[in-house]
Amino acid sequence: MKLQGESINKIFSLLQKQFPNPKTSLKYRNKFTLLIAVLLSAQCTDKNVNNVTKNIFKQYYKPNDYVKLGIKKITKLIKSIGLYNNKAKNIFNLSRQILQKYNGRIPNTFEDLYELPGVGRKTANVVLNEAFQRPTIAVDTHIFRVANRIQLAPGKNPDEVERKLLKIIPKKYIRKAHHQLLLHGRYTCKARKPVCFECTINKFCKFKNKTTL
Repeated sequence: MKLQGESINKIFSLLQKQFPNPKTSLKYRNKFTLLIAVLLSAQCTDKNVNNVTKNIFKQYYKPNDYVKLGIKKITKLIKSIGLYNNKAKNIFNLSRQILQKYNGRIPNTFEDLYELPGVGRKTANVVLNEAFQRPTIAVDTHIFRVANRIQLAPGKNPDEVERKLLKIIPKKYIRKAHHQLLLHGRYTCKARKPVCFECTINKFCKFKNKTTL
């Protein structure tokens, strides 16, 4: 049975206490490098992305830098990251588009971000939430799992879960909810073996196969 209003409010109240000021674990220098880091993180861990970008972002942190580099040089820089060929093309093309269409500035609407090469719903929402403090939800694997497992916002795909979460999360919690749910999924409500006996929202969770100590 799906969670109801009062329980949902209590869940986010408890998550707010546990993660009062949550932030992305991706390291970035400015809004543009955040966009690049999020794009690179697709099917790749944040740790791996940070290891690759820590030296890149010292030298290359503006759209013009990547247009000058070109696809081949970008590819060499990110070669240890999965799907590097496609990601290099997208980084080059979105950098050029940001220069041509937005004078080098990162657009601050979902529609404009979503139109950039290689930018999907998740990437656009992460950038809006992290860089512009917008009340958005970017549904990654952690959030998708938590929403379905605890019956917070069950859905067959990330888009459906995103729509449901935006409807049910109380307004006062929604801006931080993305990172709070992500961190809860990463460290407590894990995929293979959730740590239910340490979970702060255990009594509200509808998961049938809770683990015990």
